[in-house]
This record gives sequence, structure tokens and C-alpha cells, in this order.
Amino acid sequence: MQKLLLFVDKMSTWVGQAFSWFILILTLFVSWEVFSRYALDHPHAWAFDAMSMMYGTMFMMAGAYTLSKAGHVRGDVLYGFFEPRTQATLDLILYILFFIPGVVALAWAGYNYAAESWAINEHSNVTADGPPVYPFKTIIPIAGVFLLLQGFVEIVRCIICIKQGAWPSREIDVEEVDVEKLKEMVHVKDEDIAKLDAYVAPAAHKGAAQ
Repeated sequence: MQKLLLFVDKMSTWVGQAFSWFILILTLFVSWEVFSRYALDHPHAWAFDAMSMMYGTMFMMAGAYTLSKAGHVRGDVLYGFFEPRTQATLDLILYILFFIPGVVALAWAGYNYAAESWAINEHSNVTADGPPVYPFKTIIPIAGVFLLLQGFVEIVRCIICIKQGAWPSREIDVEEVDVEKLKEMVHVKDEDIAKLDAYVAPAAHKGAAQ
């Protein structure tokens, strides 16, 4: 079961990282359009729509990736104090009541939007040669399917946590800060951190008591 969960994590990660290249493409495209508009005095009326569609594509296709890393915004004020079983129970209820119905509706509505767009060969009407819209609308159901698949994985994780009392592992991703390399740079060892924790914890407890 754990291998299957990690396989879906890897797939969501691969998709998210693949579409993250849209950041670079979008940056270059915006830079080119600014140069064309102000330096060459040759703006393109369709450029804004194209930028919006590229950003929307990147945003939607990153949904499953973010969910696989537990990176979505969460109100941790109380949640973080709960035991793993309580967290998993709460997550499971919310996944079943809100997440699954919402994502199913997204994928179904997105499929209908995309099918209609392909049927009429829909293009942006901002100009006569506006960019096609149907590839962008096709992304909606595709993103919904990936998000739904990752959602089922998260539900299984909740069930495992409720049974075992601990969250199962996730696919390892890059860290914003390389902690181990940072330790080497400042010559700090794990023993030093443990000693500091042992010193700070009693002091903090004493201060709270006062």
C-alpha cells in the first residue's frame, strides 16, 4: 500500500515539476511583450490572454503536487496541537464532505466546458486572431483528475494514521533550505542543537510559569 501511495506522490510531483517550467516561459514571454510594447511600439492585444492562460495552466496543474506535499494553506492555530489520530479524523471528514464532491464537480464541469470549446473551435475574442481557448479549458478536467487521484491517496493516509496513530511517510521533495548544508557552513552539530533545546526548554517553562 505504501508503495502505491508513494507512486501517486511521485506522479503528482513529476506533473507539478514539469509544469513549473511555465514560470520560466511566462517570465520570458512577459519580458518580450514589455520590450515589444515599449521599445518597438508594437504591442500584441492577445498577449494578456495568453499570459493568463499560461499562469492558469501552471496554477491548476500544481494542485495535486501541492496536495502531495501537504502544502496547501491550513489553519494550524488549533490543528497543530491535535494528536495525529485527531488530525487524520478531521481531515478524513473534510475530504469526504467537501474535497471529493468539489473536485468531482470541477472535473465534470471542466469536461463539459472543454468539450463545448473544442466543438466550436473557441478562440479568445479580444482580437480577430486571438489565441485558442480550448487547450486551456482542457487543462481543467485533467487537473481535476490528478487532484482527485491525489485526494484518494490522502484519504488512505488518513485511514492508516487513524489505525496506526502516526502519519505514513510522503515522497521526499526539495527543501527551501538545505538544513544539513547549513549546519556544515556554521559548524553546528546535532548534539549542539540537542544541548540548546535542553537548556531553552526549562527556561521557557519557568518563564511561562512566572
